[in-house]
Amino acid sequence: MERLPIFVDVRDKPVLLLGEGPPAEAKARLLTAAGARLVTARTSEVRLAVVALDAPEAVAAELRAAGLLVNVVDRPELCDFTMPAIVDRAPVTVAIGTAAASATLAKALRERFEALLPATLGALAAAIRTARPAVAAKLTTPDSRRRFWDALTAPGAALDPLAPAADPAAAIAAALEAPEATPAPSLEIIRLAGDDPEDLTLRQLRLLSQADTVFHGWSVAPVILDRARRDARVVRASAPPATLPPGRSLYLVRG
Repeated sequence: MERLPIFVDVRDKPVLLLGEGPPAEAKARLLTAAGARLVTARTSEVRLAVVALDAPEAVAAELRAAGLLVNVVDRPELCDFTMPAIVDRAPVTVAIGTAAASATLAKALRERFEALLPATLGALAAAIRTARPAVAAKLTTPDSRRRFWDALTAPGAALDPLAPAADPAAAIAAALEAPEATPAPSLEIIRLAGDDPEDLTLRQLRLLSQADTVFHGWSVAPVILDRARRDARVVRASAPPATLPPGRSLYLVRG
């Protein structure tokens, strides 16, 4: 990962925008859509600056020296942060960055995601956000809540994010009424043919994203392990465990 992706809340906050013409206007539209308050003079409140000038070097250096994070239009070598291609399904935002390698590639990917993600995805996210207090009140442990949401958002499930959702609030309410069963510890084994994560099947990727504990042989490549859940426990082991820990376990082995 060459850049750290972050989402910045700029609602009602001042953002310095310097420049005129189409590049500056495009940035102004993007920042305004996110709720920023555009200003043309630096104050102590300003933390972000966007520069769209013909000769931006000196201005960018001055702003950076003053402690601001700076974006210079079409000059990635002068940027502290870049603005990605965006798929907007508010409150869901998909941001696509290429570490300034190719704006055309980012645009092409955005067009694919626009076609892939249903228009109802924002309403689905809003329903999940609204339901979170009720879910937390009934399911009192992080593991139980994660199992609940995993089941609802799995491929083909009631809240599959890649399928249009007719009434996500009703689906969540119905799932909450069903009795919760604590799953028995389980183990899946994935035999890897190589070190390329692109060779993983959709099922294998789903298992990696859901496993609570990932056991792996000595020869499993780190790039494969990177596809596991960020909060999963990762354990090197020469064989599948004799005694399973709670939750879902996965054992990865070459061959």
